[in-house]
Amino acid sequence: MNQLVNSLELRAAEIFKVLGDPVRFRLHLRIAGSRAAICVCDLGELGVSQPTVSHHLRKLREAGLVDCERRGTWVYYWALPEALEPVQELGLFSWSPATAIPSASSAPPQAAQRPNLLKRCGDGPDA
Repeated sequence: MNQLVNSLELRAAEIFKVLGDPVRFRLHLRIAGSRAAICVCDLGELGVSQPTVSHHLRKLREAGLVDCERRGTWVYYWALPEALEPVQELGLFSWSPATAIPSASSAPPQAAQRPNLLKRCGDGPDA
């Protein structure tokens, strides 16, 4: 049991570290607050350059807080509600991300259901 708590504490700390950056926090809020996958072009002004936004989005993906897919030239993002479970399991928040994060019915289709023209983020040299 103690090892499980330590694992949850470590994962929660990782989440807080990633979301501790104000730009990443704002990005995550905007993505999680969207009812469906949101285009990177619709994230709005964040006061930083486009390469900086891309860097922070990559950090959110690496942390498992968001996922994305390429649709033509645009990339669409959605939050992964289960990523915040370690924080909730430790009782650190009473807020439920389910109220801000899109439902499973509005989430993009699983990889096996995607048309071939859609390219997974991070795949290939132009990601």
